[in-house]
Amino acid sequence: MIDAPRSTKPLTLRSWLKRLADTDRLAVARPGVNLKHQLAAIAKRMDGSKAVLFPTPGGHAMPVVSGFMCRRDWIAEAMQVNESELLQAYRHAADNPLPWEEVAPGTAPCQAVVHKEVDLRTLLPVPTHSEHDSGPYITAGLVIARNPANGLQNVTIIRIQVNAKDRMAVLILPRHLYTFYQASVKLGQPLPVAIVIGVDPLTLLASQAIVPIDHDELEIAGALHGTPLRVTKCLTNDVRVPADAEIVIEGHILLEDREMEGPFGEFPKYYSTAEKREVVQVDMITHRKDPIYHTIVPAEMEHLLLGGIPREATLLAHLQRSFPGVRDVHLSKGGTCRYHLYVKMKKMREGEAKNVILGAFAGHYDVKHVVVVDEDVDVHDPEQVEWAVATRFQADRDLVVISGAQGSILDPSTTVAWGNAEIPAHLQGISAKMGLDATRPLQYHSHVFTKVRIPGEETDPAAMLEQGVSPKASDLFRE
Repeated sequence: MIDAPRSTKPLTLRSWLKRLADTDRLAVARPGVNLKHQLAAIAKRMDGSKAVLFPTPGGHAMPVVSGFMCRRDWIAEAMQVNESELLQAYRHAADNPLPWEEVAPGTAPCQAVVHKEVDLRTLLPVPTHSEHDSGPYITAGLVIARNPANGLQNVTIIRIQVNAKDRMAVLILPRHLYTFYQASVKLGQPLPVAIVIGVDPLTLLASQAIVPIDHDELEIAGALHGTPLRVTKCLTNDVRVPADAEIVIEGHILLEDREMEGPFGEFPKYYSTAEKREVVQVDMITHRKDPIYHTIVPAEMEHLLLGGIPREATLLAHLQRSFPGVRDVHLSKGGTCRYHLYVKMKKMREGEAKNVILGAFAGHYDVKHVVVVDEDVDVHDPEQVEWAVATRFQADRDLVVISGAQGSILDPSTTVAWGNAEIPAHLQGISAKMGLDATRPLQYHSHVFTKVRIPGEETDPAAMLEQGVSPKASDLFRE
């Protein structure tokens, strides 16, 4: 078992950005970049190489940052573990949460400046990201709410469309926040919420933990930090928020009001439809002195990894409970870090890989295609996975297909059968699942399935090579 990461001083967004800047991983854009499309276009162009800080975007005094979690090795660095230990460390934190430490309201950095009269459209630099997005969207806001039955919190990230100076339309999927909201509706009371923008990488990652209801993800953030997370109570409701966050929007989800939301470019790199959604009424905004606004460019690596890593950690633990031979899992970038799962295992019996495929489908309904490979294949290298499929898979014996299963409602291919007709709610997201057993047989003749390697190929050749072109080699090129 890996120990939880330990740090001498808890990570903040500002300390993380300083680390990126000090190691040439933070680019600074020219002042005045347009908030509509241009900011997102630049951040997307730098995706996977550098985070980008945008000073005075659209003439706004508040800077915007994007892409500071766009690489797996950066996330491992923030967690203070090796990349190979990333999933194990995350799961350890999720299984061993640390209760938070409360700071008196009004004294926390996130409440240094208070706005009782608010206009979201002028106070915050909210970008419009994709070409057909219906307006500006808050994409990196942690939505925190309390269960009306017991006061326990839930943290999630949902898309939030800014519609007016103090009203926002939100997409609430049928998960924990939806359960809290339904309980609040039954009580005839709006649901108090806080939308937190600008937190450190570990708190952001913790918000996506796949845990049972009434498990506060802020306690998982504390476990990732190795010390209790500092929180404070909102000034207009009882929700607790990270004390060192940059911006906090306090409000409540209205009972009956609905407003149009969408279309919006989502993680599968397609647009969601426009529909009437629940509405957040804003009561107050607080923030740090000189706050920094964080936006996530939809469908790019920061977005995909935030969802992918917690799912990988959960799926790995789920599979290893039933299949001890499972060594690693990976949700591929091409599968939007949701739909395509690669599993590495040490196969003990024939047929076991097919059981692993079925177990993976049970692990998360988003998983659509599963490829199981042997220990000699790196599941983080799509070329190696494709090689295993090419040389170890035969469709008539190694293919598993399941029809009519629950899938992702954001997968547009699930709508094909319905054409232009509206899909009934109970049939949305119905998907076929496919599994490929790309493992070699346990017994085979001679070297048929022995992977070709050259002894010593793992050795760094630098010590055996001349630096530059040696004089002797240059003689060979004379005319």
